[in-house]
Amino acid sequence: MNTIARKLALAIGILAFVTSCAETPQTSIPTTDGNNTDTLASTIQIDGSSTVYPITEKIAREFEAVPANQAKIEVKFSGTTGGFKKFCAGETDISNASRPILQGEIEACQKNNVRYMEFPIAFDALTVVVHPQNNWAKDITIAELKKIWEPAAEKKITRWNQVRADWPDRPLTLYGAGDKSGTFDYFGEAVVGKTGASRRDYTASEDDNELVEGITKDPNSLGYFGFAYYEQNQAKLKALAIDSGKGPVLPSLKAVAKNQYQPLARPLFIYVNPRSNPNRKLVDGFVKFYIKKSSQTAKTVGYIPLPDAMENVNYVRLNTGKVGTSFGGKEQLDLKLDDLQQKVQ
Repeated sequence: MNTIARKLALAIGILAFVTSCAETPQTSIPTTDGNNTDTLASTIQIDGSSTVYPITEKIAREFEAVPANQAKIEVKFSGTTGGFKKFCAGETDISNASRPILQGEIEACQKNNVRYMEFPIAFDALTVVVHPQNNWAKDITIAELKKIWEPAAEKKITRWNQVRADWPDRPLTLYGAGDKSGTFDYFGEAVVGKTGASRRDYTASEDDNELVEGITKDPNSLGYFGFAYYEQNQAKLKALAIDSGKGPVLPSLKAVAKNQYQPLARPLFIYVNPRSNPNRKLVDGFVKFYIKKSSQTAKTVGYIPLPDAMENVNYVRLNTGKVGTSFGGKEQLDLKLDDLQQKVQ
């Protein structure tokens, strides 16, 4: 009997060992000593718009500097379109965007079961610039911009006097957003009349600093990008006033606040996946910090802060877990700063 008992015990022990090895191990979030709460020692992945990048980068570094957060935030830029591709695949936690999410991106998020929260965080004055040595162009009409940038202009409109007869017979070299950029999409919609519509024979980049560098080295250049990049490089660039039919208006905080800089004034966003990061408290804490800091930071880096009431709107959206977009999967032209709150509530 003893021999039988020993064999039976051994068999049970082997069975228990094999069973324990076959079980799926449980993953738990580390906790801080004594508090039994989720640690903030993890990473938030952010990608998307180079226009929004300066705001997010500055806020991320400020958040990391708070010792209690113990956070690492990786901020990259691949353009709004490139950022949404990663975001809707579940590869990032937050996506910077210089336009609202579009229908195709909404469908991609739905296909991958990615939910998103939409937060307007600033306004931009999309800026058309030339080299400082350009002494002939001070303003430009929307019709002239269309003449330059529409697909039909490719390899045809190549000299300044083709745009306006009294401009000199000099080469016209162009710099602008790459096709993975929300700025590219918005500029096409606002100027040409169709999202993403553009000639392709120009120097294109999702990195606005590369565009700045190219324009500053080329006296015959014309290009466009977000207002912050002009603000940071005013000594090396010259902004053109935009005439949409009511006279030329230079890009500025005041012009956007008074709804005078149309149709190139536009809202900027972050999109947040509330389920993406296993440490949801980290993402939630960072977004709250972002909302609090966004207005002052936007102004600091050269964008137009939103009205104070928008901070409360964003807090409500976050605290109630409101998902989805207020823009119907389309670009939003001629949106006034004062109308944004009503649009997103």
